[in-house]
Amino acid sequence: MTESQQLELFGNHLIMGISGTTLNDDDKQALSELKPIGVIFFAKNFIDSVPYEVWLASYKQLIDQIREYAERDSMFMTLDHEGGRVVRAPLPITRFPYATLLRSQSRKVAKATATELKSLGINVSWAPVADIYSNPRNPVIGPRAFGNIPEIAAQGAVEYYLGLQESGVLGCAKHFPGHGDTSTDSHLELPVLNLTVQDLRDRELIPFKALIAAQIPLIMTTHILFPKIDPDVPGTISQPILKQILREELGFEGVVVSDDLDMKAVSDMFTQSGTVARAFNAGCDLFIVSRNIHSSSIERTYYMAQDFADSLTQGSLQEDVVTAARERIEKLLAQTPQYMVHALDKATLLRHAELAIACTF
Repeated sequence: MTESQQLELFGNHLIMGISGTTLNDDDKQALSELKPIGVIFFAKNFIDSVPYEVWLASYKQLIDQIREYAERDSMFMTLDHEGGRVVRAPLPITRFPYATLLRSQSRKVAKATATELKSLGINVSWAPVADIYSNPRNPVIGPRAFGNIPEIAAQGAVEYYLGLQESGVLGCAKHFPGHGDTSTDSHLELPVLNLTVQDLRDRELIPFKALIAAQIPLIMTTHILFPKIDPDVPGTISQPILKQILREELGFEGVVVSDDLDMKAVSDMFTQSGTVARAFNAGCDLFIVSRNIHSSSIERTYYMAQDFADSLTQGSLQEDVVTAARERIEKLLAQTPQYMVHALDKATLLRHAELAIACTF
């Protein structure tokens, strides 16, 4: 296998960010050479402060170009879209409130959200949050969680996932094995939680177990160090956390996806040779690289692809590990609908706006 083929092979495990509202030369090169199996969109990919039909037409052109350069008919088109402050697309896409406010409306809100996501060509929502709002000083999760009690958080997350699933959008439980008890933000630094495996079983794992029982297809890792479980590396790279707890103890057979590898908690680690192999060997299947640190640069994405290729050549990453991960991904992609971008009618958007208001009372 040539090096270029190995680099392209990494694309089967890559969810890549796009630099802006149009493709720049780096985007075109990466899409053509790496052929990522998916794309993650952010606010930077939508024109803001223009009429709905204007930004939607621009965004549709962006998606059409992505498919053209990647030469893939089927892709994971993904969006962080939880509600609250985690909404990327411009108005009139509905601003549903934080998860903690949804309560009995979780499934209904998820169905409405799925309708809007499909109109954007999105088939994967990086939701629901399965974390528990257990630490009031948590700067990054907080009301994004469905509750501060494990059973309430689990019920809300499951209902939300089922609403997405019933409406044709894939859901993803995040952030395994739990980000709710931190007092630091993994976007900015590596949080540390001194929890034991039993501590996780008693609290953090309860929503994830419920979502696995509901057959959620994707679970996202967390960039947190759990020194009492694995003192060496954060969850995204940890065999005790991903292989032993998630795969073996909880029996999850779906796709494990990293949280964004551009986050400061792990971004430096993934510029060190061998880190990609460690993540694969730990049980990670898919890797998100948002390109939000240096949005115009593709260097870090290529570094990871090269590290992947070198690890295969050197034998620190076995082909059977990669094959097993690819088979899980391809099985899921084969079941994932591909949607065309289209405008929503005013009546639908009005109903969704009314539902969003009702959730706040």
